[in-house]
Parts: sequence; C-alpha cells; structure tokens
Amino acid sequence: MKAWRISSFGMDKLELVTLPDPRPQHGAVVIKVHAVSLNYRDLMVVEGRYNPKMHLPRIPCSDGAGEVVAVGEGVRRVQVGDRVAAIFMQNWIDGEADAAKIRGALGGDIDGVLAEFVVLREEGVTRFPEHLSFAEAATLPCAGVTAWNALVNACRVTSGDTVVIQGTGGVSIFALQFAKMMGARVLGTSSSDAKLERAKKLGLDAGVNYREHPEWDKWVMEQTGGRGADLVVEVGGAGTLTRSLRALRIGGTVAQIGVLSRAERPALEGVEIPLLLHKQVRLCGIYVGSRAHFEKMNQAVAQQKLKPVVDEVFSFTGAPNALRRMESGAHFGKLVTSVTH
Repeated sequence: MKAWRISSFGMDKLELVTLPDPRPQHGAVVIKVHAVSLNYRDLMVVEGRYNPKMHLPRIPCSDGAGEVVAVGEGVRRVQVGDRVAAIFMQNWIDGEADAAKIRGALGGDIDGVLAEFVVLREEGVTRFPEHLSFAEAATLPCAGVTAWNALVNACRVTSGDTVVIQGTGGVSIFALQFAKMMGARVLGTSSSDAKLERAKKLGLDAGVNYREHPEWDKWVMEQTGGRGADLVVEVGGAGTLTRSLRALRIGGTVAQIGVLSRAERPALEGVEIPLLLHKQVRLCGIYVGSRAHFEKMNQAVAQQKLKPVVDEVFSFTGAPNALRRMESGAHFGKLVTSVTH
C-alpha cells in the first residue's frame, strides 16, 4: 500500500512510501481509507512544531473515513462493508478524560490515516451518518467533535444564547452550524469580508473584519447590548484570549481550542487575570473528545441532515499541496484529501 510518512520534519521532507498491506489482529479491523481531512495540528506535526520529540517515522493525520474490508477474530462492533470514521484518541471511549485516555492520538502518538489502508482496534472506529460522503465524514473526528464538545459540554448552549466564533476554519464553521442548530445567535470574526459573507449563508448573524476593527471585543459588546457573549469558541490562543475574555458576559465561557495566533509567547503571560475574577469566567480547555461524544454528535448530524463544509478536495498524491493550502489560511471550512477515486 501507499502511505505518506514523516521520516524527518519539514514540509518538503514528507515522503510517499510503499508499505506492506496490513492484516487485522484479534479485535482489530482493516479500513480502506477513502478520504482524509486536514487539521492545523497535522501541519504542525509535519513541520515538527507540535512535538519536536515525536518518534519517527510517523504517518500523519488523524481524521479519516473509509470502509471496513477485513476484521480480526473477536470483532463484534463492526463488520466488513461498514462505513466508518476513526476516532481521534484511540483510548478515549467514554467518560472523563485522564492521562491514559488521551494517549493514542492518531497522527501523533501513533501512526495516522494518510494511507491507503489502516489497522485500528474495533473500539477506535465508529459508523457515521448515512447521508454523508466519505469526504464529509472525514471532517468529523477532530473538528466536528471539538466544536460539539465546546458547545454541548463546555457551555451547554441553548436557544437564545450568543456564541462567538473566530475565523472560518473547520472548528469554527462546525461551531457555527451546531450553534444555529441549537437556536443560538452567532457572531463571527475574520480577516476576510468575503468569508464573512459566505458564513452568513450558513447562518452567521453578524460578522466583523478584525483587521479593520482590531478591538472586536467592543464590537461583540455592542452587538449584545453591553451584556457580552455566552460562549467564545477560542481558536487563536494567547494572541486573542484577552479579547475573548473581554467579549464575554459575566459568568460566560471561553472554550479554549487552538493556538493559531502568532503570539510571541504561547503561554498566558499578559492575560488580564482580573477579567477572569470580576467576570467569573469559565475557561475550559477542549481537547477533541471521546467516542461517546462523537456518537452523540453523529446522532444530531443525522437527525438534522447537517452537511459539513468541504472547501476543496485534493488527490492523494497532492497531500502536500493540501497542507500548503492549510498553511496559507485561505480555506473556508475543511480541506480533504481523496485517497481512492
């Protein structure tokens, strides 16, 4: 089989290799991968910025969808022919996270899914809604579950709440779609007026260009009549966190997800601690979620016939080009690599 592999860090060093076709062991399944979606984490992994001490070689990417083509002895959860997606952390099945459960992240701790075939334990896959294509289903494991966890478990968004999203990447667009599904009002920031207009077609209630209006937290307060937002889905990190705190209502929640902003220091130096105290803010770190979260999200996606937003589909041999587009930040929603044609 063909697979992309990191033997040494750097975008130009990503190599397409031929590996033996996998066979399933007891309790495991072989998946013919049809589509892989990209996350910013994948770019950081390839470049060596995510974990410079990562054991190499490593097959990158966590989010893939495909078809079960072989099962090992003892497999009961799935069968040959099932359309499945991999879960991000192979050990986090349900319950609260702990040190053991958050080990085994695909494309990081263990080999990922940017390959023609992968072998996973049967517990590490889940069926996805029937109305989704493989490309659409491949967007769910990280970005979809992360957004779902932020809205449902970190904040428990309900009808009438105000949610703020940052940018128009995968997590933010999923958060927009889920928030509208829950009856919330959604405000958004972007450096592109064109992207904001596109987001409005998905239900964004109002948007602001943060390059033209860098004090977007004041804009949020104006939009909410001085009350502030119930939830900010925070993907920027240290460079945007203080404004996110300022944009919240008293008792509001920041779901801290990403570290996309190019702050000089990734730590929380400079964050105005009195904001946390006086506003009684909940700052909740979101690290994707469990298979149980994934399956609960799938139920909602199936019921609402929600369609993930796929910006562009690249060929398997064009995977490096997909990563470069991810690096450019020009995409809207998700970027996908088609493994089979």
